[in-house]
Amino acid sequence: MGTTQLETVPEPKYWHLKTVLTEALDSEFAVGEILPNERELAARFGVARATLRQALEQLELEGRLQRRRGVGTTVAPPRMGVPLGSAQGTWPGAAGDAWQPADCAPATAPAAVARMLGARPDEQVHVVRRTRVSQGQPVAAELLYVPMSSVAELTGMDAPSGAARARVVLRELARHDLEGQDRAVELGSARADDAKALDRLPGAPVLVVTTRFFAEGRTAAVSVATYRADTCRLTFGDSGGVEIHHGPERRAS
Repeated sequence: MGTTQLETVPEPKYWHLKTVLTEALDSEFAVGEILPNERELAARFGVARATLRQALEQLELEGRLQRRRGVGTTVAPPRMGVPLGSAQGTWPGAAGDAWQPADCAPATAPAAVARMLGARPDEQVHVVRRTRVSQGQPVAAELLYVPMSSVAELTGMDAPSGAARARVVLRELARHDLEGQDRAVELGSARADDAKALDRLPGAPVLVVTTRFFAEGRTAAVSVATYRADTCRLTFGDSGGVEIHHGPERRAS
């Protein structure tokens, strides 16, 4: 076969520098260690600071570095695995769940979520906010949408505000027999509220995992979890497969 045009393009300087920096991170620096400043690094590797910034940005995107406000650039811990196999057949809030409830309040669901729930556009549902932390850093934020009918036995006395209300909603939801669930995974950009919860800048790359929970022949709840793409990776167990759909409903399960 002939040489393609791309094969003749020389490797960008920042990409070569990224490879060199990766080797240095593996051999010279520990997790959490603060890197020297840009001026020192540029002088050490004999490159312009603009080239260095490009390499550092790429390493941050790949999850090797973290830029923390008031701290500097540090070596990131290994990415946290996000299991997506079909064996994950438990309700949110079940024993061993790593998520921490933060709040719960009634609100209308986004149009796409309302359609999945079979809810009217103006119908209010319980919106449970939860967060997930790894090694002291926020790595994911979740909005769990639960129709009022899924927790019909909930009373005002049983459901105080904030995290306590969230735990009660999760407890009542788990009273149903879970019949199954499916997940869809997409690459997205952090919205302002997600960015704040995840200590990222708006527009930072994120993984959006949407999960539907089925009970009594209907969708009993929908979870929209936003994961930091620089600190999380998707894992698939032996019982989990990957399906690729070319329509609007791309799905991974």
